[in-house]
Amino acid sequence: MMVEALLAVTLIGAAMTFLSDDEWAGRVAAGISVLPVVGSLWMYANFQNVGNALLSGSLAYETTIDWIQLGGYTIQWHVGVDGVSMPLIALSTVLTTLAIVSAWTPIDERQSQFYGLMLLMEASLIGVFSALDFFAWFVFWEGVLIPMYFLIAVWGGPRRKYAAIKFFVYTNVASLVMFLGFMALVFGLGDSITVLGLPEIAQALREPGNLSTFFGMSPGVLRLVAFTAMFAGFAVKVPVFPLHTWLPDAHVEAPTPVSVMLAGVLLKMGTYALLRFNFTMLQETAKANAALIATFGVVSVIYGAMLALAQKDLKRIVAYSSISSMGYVILGLVAFTPHGVGGATFQMISHGLISGLMFMAVGVIYNETHTRMVGDISGIADRMPWTVGIFLAAAFGYMGLPLMSGFIGEVLVFLGSFRSTVLPNAPLFTAAAMFGIVVVAGYLLWAMQRTLFGEYELATDYEVGRAPLHDVVPLAILLVLVIALGSSPGIAYNMIQRAVNPILNLAFALGGVL
Repeated sequence: MMVEALLAVTLIGAAMTFLSDDEWAGRVAAGISVLPVVGSLWMYANFQNVGNALLSGSLAYETTIDWIQLGGYTIQWHVGVDGVSMPLIALSTVLTTLAIVSAWTPIDERQSQFYGLMLLMEASLIGVFSALDFFAWFVFWEGVLIPMYFLIAVWGGPRRKYAAIKFFVYTNVASLVMFLGFMALVFGLGDSITVLGLPEIAQALREPGNLSTFFGMSPGVLRLVAFTAMFAGFAVKVPVFPLHTWLPDAHVEAPTPVSVMLAGVLLKMGTYALLRFNFTMLQETAKANAALIATFGVVSVIYGAMLALAQKDLKRIVAYSSISSMGYVILGLVAFTPHGVGGATFQMISHGLISGLMFMAVGVIYNETHTRMVGDISGIADRMPWTVGIFLAAAFGYMGLPLMSGFIGEVLVFLGSFRSTVLPNAPLFTAAAMFGIVVVAGYLLWAMQRTLFGEYELATDYEVGRAPLHDVVPLAILLVLVIALGSSPGIAYNMIQRAVNPILNLAFALGGVL
């Protein structure tokens, strides 16, 4: 019942925070949020190397209880974790606590509501990464949108309402498209399933003859239509070019702690769902369209990096960097190799830590300078040595500096995609994606040289000094985690590989390769 304990503590904590006095809400929320961190790290430390949640039937911390009878199907409370979801749950709890602490300086109004919504979002994220019944999973999936909408719309920048509505419309429409695609598969399976459990549906789709004609579509066409609908729905959340336009607006207008959660965890919901649904349930369709999917990934890598190169707002630079980094995940998943799929999953964790660190560092600089524009800041390294030093380290992690997690994630993805025999012209796709690293180095080095070094100059009338300890400590913790994963990747990669192996074994059985 460990998953239920995490959910209960987080939801009770959210309720307590909503009822707290504003003066103490931040401290109350931070204290309560430490409990899920301790719980998730205990789960991580005691995690048994189980298989894949959808394919092997072997799960850790699993609970299955019949819940509701709905239209001939049994809705279950079915939760559990494997080597893919366990690191993501730990990432969610750690980033939530650090984001809450980083909010102590910039959030100075309606604090109880802000921190309560942060904890409510954390509960939904834990549910997304642990729920294995589609009905429960979808409730958690949609549940993330509500607190995120209000966090942007109420505490965001000057165009916060526009950004919040754009985020909500994009993601809500995407959810509807995804829902229709998945339910088409469910109805096409007919009497072969009686529950909406994701493992049962994945197993039913593997059995030949279970999928029948639906609305005049043959089983092959139905698979393609469902795959396309789900891919489009999840691609908005990732986001993948050209469905990315909501992301820069949301990041720029969102307060820094919300940007940390958005880039660090919410984007991983999309890639996690792609792995669970598209690349596990419908592997044949994914392999048949590997070149097209890889094209979306590579274009996202290069397009995101090029757009970042043209930005002058530090937040926009990091936001477009996220689009580029998520493109690597798509490329790794579609390679269907151990290092490709495993590296893509590792990259989700790595990017969550590095992007969260980058946004948090930008936020600390903004708290002191009250500007994020590259041309407005110069030479602040001497006045904010700890913040600038950590920001530099995070940027080099983004560029793939060895002994940092970004290097491991990218190398694994490149090795996996280069050796793929599912992906036509795999070396060319890999080479094109590697070009993105050159562009990343270009815009990050340019931005750091302009803002951090040289003669001190500031366009705003504020005195820049050392950041408060409670702003610097979360940065230092994230940097330690980035270095720890980069120097000892087995901390996460071993359990990830055990969980992705059944996916690759199935791909091999269906005619793919390991």
